[in-house]
Amino acid sequence: MHSEVKNFGQWPGVKKDSNETTSLKKKHQGQTDSLQKQVQYPIAPFTGLPPLGNPDILEGENDLTALTFLHEPAVLHNLRVRFLHYNSIYTYCGIVLVALNPYEQLPIYGEEVIDAYSGQDMADMDPHIFSIAEEAYRTMIREEKNQSIIICGESGSGKTVSAKFTMRYFAVVGGAAQQTSVEEKVLASNPIMEAIGNAKTTRNDNSSRFGKYIEIGFGSKGDIIGANMRTYLLEKSRVVFQAPEERNYHIFYQLCASRDLPELRPLKLNTAEHFRYTNQGQETNIPGADDAMELEHTRNALTILGVPPDQQMEVFQILAAVLHLGNVSIQASGRGGERSYINADDKSLVVFSKLMGVDGPQMAHWLCHQRLAVAGELLVKPMSAQKANEARDALAKHVYGQLFTWTVKRLNSALRAQREQPKTCIGVLDIYGFETFDRNSFEQFCINYANEKLQQQFNRHVFQLEQEEYEREELPWNRIEFSDNQPCITLIEGSLGLLDLLDEECRIPKGSDENWARKLYDQHLNQSHNFCKPRMSNVAFIVLHFADMVQYECEGFLDKNRDTIFEEPINIMRASQSELVAELFQQGSAGGPLSASSVPASVRPGKRAHREHKLTVGFQFRQSLQLLMHTLNSTTPHYVRCIKPNDLKQPFLFDPKRAVQQLRACGVLETIRISAAGYPSRWTYEDFFSRYRVLLDSLSVQEDLRASCRKEIPALIHDPEQYCFGKTKIFFRGGQVALLEKLRAERLRAAGVKIQSWVRGWIQRRRYLQLRWATLILQRYTRGALARRLAWTLRYTRAALVIQKTYRMVIVRQIYLTARKAAITIQAFARGMQARHAYRMVLMERAAVCLQAWVRCWLARRWFKHIRSAVVLMQCCVRRRAARKEFQKLRAQARSVERYRELNKGMEVKVMQLQLRADQQARESASLRESLHAERESHNTEVDQLRSSLLKLQQQLQEQSQAVLSFTAKQEEEWRRAEERAAQEIHQLTQEMEALKVERDSLEKERDDLVTRLWELEKIQEESRQQSVLQAGAAVQAELEEERRRYQGLLREFTRLEQRYDNLREMSMLPTSERWPVHRRTDSIQSVSLDPVSPISPSFGSFPDFFSSEESRRISVTSPFDRRPGSTEAPLNALMEDLGVSKDTVGKMQGEDLYHAYDAVRVANKFLERQLLAKRTEWEQEKNVLTQQLHEAHTRDAPVSTDMKELMEQLEVREHECCRLRREIKELKHTVTLRKIISYAGPAMSASQNTVNTPQHLSLTLTGLLECRKRDENRLIKNLITDVRVDVALSLAPGLAAQILFLCVRQADCSRDEARARGLCITILTAIKAALKKHSGDLEMTALWLKNAYLLKDLLTQHSPTQEAGRGEDVFPLQVELKEQVRMLGDVCIQAYQQLLSIAESRLQPIIVPAMLESETIPGLSGAVVKLGTSRKRASSDPRPAGSPDGTSMATILRELGALHTALVRQELPAALLEQAFRQLTHLLAACAFNSLILRKEMCCWNRGMLIRYNVSLLEEWLRSHGLQTGGAAATLEPLIQAAQLLQMSKKSEADGQAIVHTCNALSSQQVVKILSQYTPQGDAEERVTLPFIRTVQGLLKGPLDGNITVAGLLLDIRRVFPVTFPHTPHSPISAEQLHIPEALKINFLRRV
Repeated sequence: MHSEVKNFGQWPGVKKDSNETTSLKKKHQGQTDSLQKQVQYPIAPFTGLPPLGNPDILEGENDLTALTFLHEPAVLHNLRVRFLHYNSIYTYCGIVLVALNPYEQLPIYGEEVIDAYSGQDMADMDPHIFSIAEEAYRTMIREEKNQSIIICGESGSGKTVSAKFTMRYFAVVGGAAQQTSVEEKVLASNPIMEAIGNAKTTRNDNSSRFGKYIEIGFGSKGDIIGANMRTYLLEKSRVVFQAPEERNYHIFYQLCASRDLPELRPLKLNTAEHFRYTNQGQETNIPGADDAMELEHTRNALTILGVPPDQQMEVFQILAAVLHLGNVSIQASGRGGERSYINADDKSLVVFSKLMGVDGPQMAHWLCHQRLAVAGELLVKPMSAQKANEARDALAKHVYGQLFTWTVKRLNSALRAQREQPKTCIGVLDIYGFETFDRNSFEQFCINYANEKLQQQFNRHVFQLEQEEYEREELPWNRIEFSDNQPCITLIEGSLGLLDLLDEECRIPKGSDENWARKLYDQHLNQSHNFCKPRMSNVAFIVLHFADMVQYECEGFLDKNRDTIFEEPINIMRASQSELVAELFQQGSAGGPLSASSVPASVRPGKRAHREHKLTVGFQFRQSLQLLMHTLNSTTPHYVRCIKPNDLKQPFLFDPKRAVQQLRACGVLETIRISAAGYPSRWTYEDFFSRYRVLLDSLSVQEDLRASCRKEIPALIHDPEQYCFGKTKIFFRGGQVALLEKLRAERLRAAGVKIQSWVRGWIQRRRYLQLRWATLILQRYTRGALARRLAWTLRYTRAALVIQKTYRMVIVRQIYLTARKAAITIQAFARGMQARHAYRMVLMERAAVCLQAWVRCWLARRWFKHIRSAVVLMQCCVRRRAARKEFQKLRAQARSVERYRELNKGMEVKVMQLQLRADQQARESASLRESLHAERESHNTEVDQLRSSLLKLQQQLQEQSQAVLSFTAKQEEEWRRAEERAAQEIHQLTQEMEALKVERDSLEKERDDLVTRLWELEKIQEESRQQSVLQAGAAVQAELEEERRRYQGLLREFTRLEQRYDNLREMSMLPTSERWPVHRRTDSIQSVSLDPVSPISPSFGSFPDFFSSEESRRISVTSPFDRRPGSTEAPLNALMEDLGVSKDTVGKMQGEDLYHAYDAVRVANKFLERQLLAKRTEWEQEKNVLTQQLHEAHTRDAPVSTDMKELMEQLEVREHECCRLRREIKELKHTVTLRKIISYAGPAMSASQNTVNTPQHLSLTLTGLLECRKRDENRLIKNLITDVRVDVALSLAPGLAAQILFLCVRQADCSRDEARARGLCITILTAIKAALKKHSGDLEMTALWLKNAYLLKDLLTQHSPTQEAGRGEDVFPLQVELKEQVRMLGDVCIQAYQQLLSIAESRLQPIIVPAMLESETIPGLSGAVVKLGTSRKRASSDPRPAGSPDGTSMATILRELGALHTALVRQELPAALLEQAFRQLTHLLAACAFNSLILRKEMCCWNRGMLIRYNVSLLEEWLRSHGLQTGGAAATLEPLIQAAQLLQMSKKSEADGQAIVHTCNALSSQQVVKILSQYTPQGDAEERVTLPFIRTVQGLLKGPLDGNITVAGLLLDIRRVFPVTFPHTPHSPISAEQLHIPEALKINFLRRV
């Protein structure tokens, strides 16, 4: 047995020393060398031949045991290819799932992935942790046997994350919709245990420092009903010591990070660097982690699990006290430091004592002293500072250990099943893997001991599965030997083993590590092959484990095994004022053993000695490990081995040396060795015949395959020991499949050569025949050409004669025509010359006449000019004299220049005013022109005035000139200068006037430009305003679409909660029917009319936000009869007081159970009321936002478009929604409570409260209505809705029930009975809901009531008094307003629509994958080639035959779709509604098929791509034939179509990559790369997709696809729900005479009016 361990793991061709075992027994020095050689696993290549490689078809195989050559290089290569090339972190190894830590978040754990793996066989899907969980869950359900999932690996390999995902999977698939959230509590335990049990190490930032085994209990229906947790070997030494770059437990740093919270300030915390227990590793922060946020998550989890806030604070006080205890300063005193003391004013001790509720001086005393018993007397002995520090640290570890144990018990109490005992359970074991360090101590010894036990259980289980497979196939097998590690386990736990000797040494008062090591040498040296002594140490020993040889240092073994804590500090803790602290230390055997320094019982009367209760850590661990092994042996185990690919924590970095070490340590290679020792390759007869039929001489398919294979295989494999025939499979030894592949390749090559020779001969013969045929054709064509040439010559000769004759005739005719043309030309020229001569003579005569006329005219003009010049000369003389006189007048005018300048200044001001007003519009420009004209007129007036004044001056000057005869020379000079100045000023003013005119023109031009720009700006603003209005409308439309989706989700949640409420009511009514049999429900109307109608938000599924204590959390609305022993009414009363629910003092309820049921329902109503109030506030805010947006859009665009009208109508709907919430809150307040329902105390109060005095309306004289008396309403509802037979209902005309009910409502409205009309509508609504619930699985009936609810809603809407649009003149409105009832009918329509889709989806979902992916719609395509890797099935999986055994195909899917289409068309539902329904279903089809395709490697091949495309084409053809391709149904199939095209496209060159990017625009880059990585060739003509091509496609995908895909996930969301809208269809008036009411309805009591 041991020699096989030696052979395992060595390379072929390596020589082994046969004397190693002998040298092991002879001397100690040789022991170590031989053991090292025995466990040596060399990785580097040897000088001999390398190991044989596997065929290319097994490249990247997802099951390591399917490899034909099973050795370490092949295993490492396969793991590396999958990890680096395909980004696949999971790989099967038989029944083991190997998981490599990617060190980054991968999108493969979402709910869509859980849905894809749920219900699928383990062998059909890609390796995944969900696949193992699904296998365990299905096996548990099928066999009703407990299961276990064992997850192991070294620190940092991903064990904790794998366990969390496993529990999350169970919480999703095992969640019960009508039960309390047990699965939420199970998931909430993870952050708590991580906070108190995980820490940062050098290998892992979130390393679990304890082992745990979680049992998840399931009920008879497979739903989670409880859980339980066991923990193993908590690393308490980490509380007081951390290695460099490591941290203490997370909870300490979380508290320090949240120290500023008001509730944590009394803990007196500081930063983590301030405390000794958290700063030793010098690493207080984790990159990317927020300790404060993690504490919030921890507190939320504690709240979910029922730990009240005050108890949480007590836990935090104890944890803070541990930190302060570490800062207590113990000082040495006395000679040689034999004594120690603690200062009385030590702040840390004061805070510790206050937080723990203990006496500080006593604690300070007993931390530095110990009690001894000497000669029957008690003595108090001081301790040295070192021992006192050790005692302090021991107390800290003990306190933390006790708190950890209490937390686990508290969690188990919260997770315990309350309703029933679990029928089966699944255990998840998250335990540390094999460890070996440079220095190994007691912790590593216990961990490796546990792994030895688990490895033994694993080996035996794997061996048992192999033997069961051989027995099932009836193989003549011999027993397979495997390396059993029982000798190593016996060495550890056997009689006088390592643990026994350790416990014995611990019981000795003066036991030491050296004595224990000496006993080990004496007992086991040279006695056990698994034990030896190191060469250079006397306080260490070596154990040969199954994975490696480990050297343990004996130092510290005894102290860690004893885990000693003095009794005196514990007694102080027991007397603590804190209830939790006292509870922790009252547990006698919960913690480690106590020691009173060997005080005998006689010295301490009345006290029991604790010596008899001492249980060492090793003994406790051995007992817990034995219990764990007993539990695992009673379950069906499933194994997950987590591997750490590198020590650098780098994503997707593979270190083969580290990987092979862990593969050996976790037993994966042992699994491969066991498989290799037997028959690792196994094929069914059909698959073998399909793959290797070219090697068989008998090719007849009709004969028996078994006989054919049995007859032909011995000729292929000559050694009969290399194969074996079973009942259904053929088994081969390792390497035989590679041999068969080689023979197959050779046979195919020979066949290819023969085919080539035949083809070449056929080609040559065909070429000869073609040449002979071509020669004959050429000869025939040549003879024909010669004959045609002769005929052409004869025809050419005759044609030449005809041409000659014709040519001669043409020549002669041409000469005649030329002569004739010349004669005519000469005549024309002669006649023209004569005419021109006569014309010239006429012109000359006329010119002479003209000359004579011009001469006579010139003479007359000259005489006239002479006379005119003389007259002008005379005029000039006269005018000169007048000008002189005028000049004299201007001299006098020069004195008035200043006034003229003032006038000009006034004009300048006015011109400036005109300049300022030039930027106004055309109206102001006109006013400027008028003002300018006025100024000009005033200027002319002033000029006239000046002229008149000038004339007066001239007259005065004339008078003065008469008086004064002459002026002096000086006066004349001054007069001349004044004239010059006046002329200059006049000229200057004239220039300024011209400049002002130019400026005015420029201003007018600028004004025109401004007007043009203003017009263009207004046009641009108008366009932008219209665009913004369109964008705002689109945004509002999108928000309304999202609101519609959320609202319909609320309706689905409301339906589910209604079912929960009905279950609660039935449970509460059950005792009533037993005690008071009189109060039974006589008909279905009473049961359906008592339900309160109120929409409930999804948040109602969890009520923890309203609880504040543990007791109140245990009160659940769904379990009112959970009466545990000792429970009182106080929790429920307190809850009612917190919610403001008053006690009902009207009547006394008889029966304790009914009393509590009544209170529970009242609490539920209060919850609903609060939630509705919150929802109303939220919707009012949304209404205000929508109103503001629409107002802004309206102000920007005055004309209201059709879209804006629709938005206004939708806004009005939202306002009605808020009004409806207010009314339902009032209805909830006045709901008939359960107590009044049970006791029938009086009539309902809501009718009297809602009754109002309505004004008298004018009665309408309408005919054609149906009258239903009030006492017959229940009969009408019963016979027409709730109790109508299915065959009768389906035989009715579409919408007949709705028309009858509408006529009854219309008659009640005409009779002016508003309350009755509303009450009848409410009764109809409730009855339709009950009918939908009754026929929840009937497609036809659901479609029928969808039609009736939809038609009744349209009729009420059309006849609404506020509805004006779409109403004809012959439609009379209702007198009563029924908007609320119409809204509730819309909700019922949505509920019926969702139920219809739910029925269709429940029928389609199980057959989607078999029909679209697995069925052979194209015969012979899918089964033409068989993959090697799919031949090895797992024994624990369901045996699933190939193909579709139940005949599932695309015809089945089309049949189901056709049934739905027929049901909808039969009820004459609108086409728009049909398009929306089939859009939802086609999305489900595409998403399920696509997700399964992308998660199943064997499906990613060319054949499957063609098959999928063909199936999708059938679906598209069906949609086109039914007219459903335009409603978005075809668009939802695009991802699946493109995935199928991607499988069929060429994948070699860069042009192929560009074609892929151009084609696959509906797929994300992750999906494209995943499909390319998963592509698996299934024939010799296909090739794998190369890694460079995948990288090329990745580079091309970074640009185009990332911009088009909104959700770049890996899988499609199969839970996506498209919101539904019901189009309004106006109907013609309905009368009772038009309706044909069959007698089968039994509603003859209706009267036509």
